[in-house]
Amino acid sequence: MSSLPFAALVGLELAQQALLMLAVDPRLGGVVLAAPAGTGKSSLVRGLRAVLGEETPFVEVPASVDVENLLGGLDIEATLRTGSLVMKPGVLAKAHGGLAYVDGINLLTDSRINVLLSVLDEGEVRLEREGVSLRYPARFSLIGSYDPAEGQPRRHLIDRLGLIVPLPGQADTEQREAVLRNNLLGRPGQWSEDSALLRGIILTARDQLPDVRIGEAYIEQLAAAAVAYGVEGHRADLFAVRAACAAAAIDLREEVNGEDCEIAARLVILPRATRIPQPPPPPPAEEPPTPEPEQVDSEDAEEDPAELPETIGPQPEQILEALASDLPDAIADLSFEAMRRGQTGSRGATTGKRGRHIRSIPGDPNRGRIDIAGTLRAAAPWQPLREAKPGRRYVLGTSDIRIKQYRSKAGVLFCFAVDASGSMALHRMRQAKGAVHALLERAYVNRDRVALMAFRGEQAELLMPPSQSVELARRALDFLPTGGGTPLASALLLGYEIAQQARRRGILQTVLVVLTDGRGNVPLRPGSDPQEELRTLGQTVREAGIRPMIVDTKRSYLSKGEARQLADWLGGVYAYLPAATGEAIAAAAVQATE
Repeated sequence: MSSLPFAALVGLELAQQALLMLAVDPRLGGVVLAAPAGTGKSSLVRGLRAVLGEETPFVEVPASVDVENLLGGLDIEATLRTGSLVMKPGVLAKAHGGLAYVDGINLLTDSRINVLLSVLDEGEVRLEREGVSLRYPARFSLIGSYDPAEGQPRRHLIDRLGLIVPLPGQADTEQREAVLRNNLLGRPGQWSEDSALLRGIILTARDQLPDVRIGEAYIEQLAAAAVAYGVEGHRADLFAVRAACAAAAIDLREEVNGEDCEIAARLVILPRATRIPQPPPPPPAEEPPTPEPEQVDSEDAEEDPAELPETIGPQPEQILEALASDLPDAIADLSFEAMRRGQTGSRGATTGKRGRHIRSIPGDPNRGRIDIAGTLRAAAPWQPLREAKPGRRYVLGTSDIRIKQYRSKAGVLFCFAVDASGSMALHRMRQAKGAVHALLERAYVNRDRVALMAFRGEQAELLMPPSQSVELARRALDFLPTGGGTPLASALLLGYEIAQQARRRGILQTVLVVLTDGRGNVPLRPGSDPQEELRTLGQTVREAGIRPMIVDTKRSYLSKGEARQLADWLGGVYAYLPAATGEAIAAAAVQATE
């Protein structure tokens, strides 16, 4: 599908319209494409690149890009070769006057996002590093794509991009057949005429755009829609007006009409909704007019403008009715409502390419930021033995290079293990569901991750790997078979393995929350004593630095203290919460990190 041209993509008409509007008016800032994997996001963007032609700069920015590649910096190889300071621009400067595309924009770290925010606001790259001060122009349109199941992008970045397009995740049979035909039966050059037509439309629409006018009634209509949907700030209002004008320019019209405003509201206002508007009250019943005894000749009478009905221009309610079918059923499902939740701060620390500079070590300059002072100090003792060339007072070698190491804050992994055996399984799952959702609401800003596993029958099963996605949690918790034995030892072993994997990825703290009555009766190895295995695993968990919390879900008059004994073996926190809400369990889990 990636080889298909822009015009050959099926079922993505709204996204194609948004990209064409951005190509016509770069003041829209950018486009965000939200859809599951395999729906054609990358194909759309690369198809637009082909339509615009090679003269339009285009760069693809990977989500793993480091700050130095974004901004540019010292070209160490050229500097060592020439003996003078040689700088190289970053990918953002190369996108000046064109497009920058980030696939997986929700996976960008805060340091990368802060760089993008600064460049988008200022229109230039400012490089202040190692005694070097440079400026590069960098005015470009940003296109981002992401899978909503993997978490939402940072809201401050999305605010700068005018158009947001949620792509359809599933296609009907007719669309799937069209996709197969275009991929398997398409001929080279089949779509060249359509691509040339689109390019001509874009160029003509750019010339038309300065002449496009929008009436006051339509401006009021868009503003009323923004207020009704709880859109915060004024950027969206400006984006909506510009989007309506761009839509009119694409149709080669000089006046914005109601259809242009509906497209603008669908791409700008609706995705930013933070509330579901209430339907307008019904109009009051009107009494029939009293007939006048005398008739006035209409040709001789002059109408009073103050008595004319106010029917000129659309009413604000019209656009609300047009968009109502696209709203979700619950406020919690509004993406911008979810983005603005949470608390600030994070816990833990990890080393990497951002944060506080703690030391410098020998290394590859392409894999980190160079410590100029450290490099010079390392080279200083060898200068008497090195032969300096004319014009060079200092001779550097690759063995002198020192790169900086940083320490930054990292999140916490909350790993929930739910006992899915016995009659209390559904109750435990409801508790876990509430706790998982409560933690995920603030997981993004805290950089936390949540994992979920269930144990029943013969072994434990990982239902959701460490994630920040509410959608993944919903899928994992929707269906869970219950009954059978209680392989508690298998759950502890799986939790230990998940914590070790998280540590290798920089998450140093893991809280293992086990919802159980503590009665493990299925050993890891046939014939072994389950209690002895639990004691052994408890020591392993303690030595690994995992913070366990055992949530006892059994009624006190039936409990024999198994859950408390398990907490002692693990060296963790015991919480007797047989009827606790998910929020209470989440709060207790957070307290375990302090």
